[in-house]
Amino acid sequence: MSVSDRYRGDVLKPGWQRGNRPQATDLVIAKDLVVEEPSSGFVGAVVGSENGLVILEDRRGKRRSFPLGPGFWVDGKPVNLLAPKRKAAAPPKSLTHTASGSRRLPANHQSKVALPSRLYVEGRHDAELIEKIWGDDLRYVGVVVEYLGGIDDLPAIVAEFAPEQGRRLGVLADHLVPGSKEQRIADEVARGRYADWVLVTGHQFIDIWEAVKPERVGLKAWPHIPKGTDWKSGICAHLGLKHRNQADIAKAWQAILARVDSFQHLDRRLVTEVERLIDFVTEDHPMD
Repeated sequence: MSVSDRYRGDVLKPGWQRGNRPQATDLVIAKDLVVEEPSSGFVGAVVGSENGLVILEDRRGKRRSFPLGPGFWVDGKPVNLLAPKRKAAAPPKSLTHTASGSRRLPANHQSKVALPSRLYVEGRHDAELIEKIWGDDLRYVGVVVEYLGGIDDLPAIVAEFAPEQGRRLGVLADHLVPGSKEQRIADEVARGRYADWVLVTGHQFIDIWEAVKPERVGLKAWPHIPKGTDWKSGICAHLGLKHRNQADIAKAWQAILARVDSFQHLDRRLVTEVERLIDFVTEDHPMD
């Protein structure tokens, strides 16, 4: 080939930058398909996909989630991973039942006027989860949920609220385990003058995130995070999610919360305590 042949044609025509590089092809993911994500070097088999993410598991059992689309390799070739087409779904149960499993009321049914009783929930993420799963039920019975920033001030809050018959107070505490500060405060309230009209209960999870069944986020079990490492940051790292600051943590929680659509997606121990509280605060107000 002569020197002039090397420059025959328009060297700046579209596509000149790609040269001889292989072009990515579209590939629908399938279970056990082995995929490489080259920017991180992670190689694993497809174990599932959800909400625009593909979940990969390496040979040591570690799982990571990546956004579907370009940037993957299969059998040494670049691919664009695509989600499988969804089959036509049966009419969702949500048309007839709420997220908590209760039968949904007619669309023209109006919520009750708020009862004097209240339900306090410790932790913003806890309150968001309660609203998503039990919000419809609570509006139906007329129970208002209050966000409790921390349990330290609970005795003073109870004294100010002054519970009595027909004006009960239920409290869902975070990480309520024997010997903890939370348990000592709950015991103090239980010994107080308002003991008959206030119920403090809670969950034993390190954080409300752990009340979500691990398979909802592609895990077999929630991992053990070593002492000295922030639990939420450790979970985000395990899931391959950003955790540089509080905004990242909040975004990670919203991603987890988006995968919870029903009480069946939660640990039964949390479901039991929440329903126990709802029964308690409505005890003096039988439903029609």
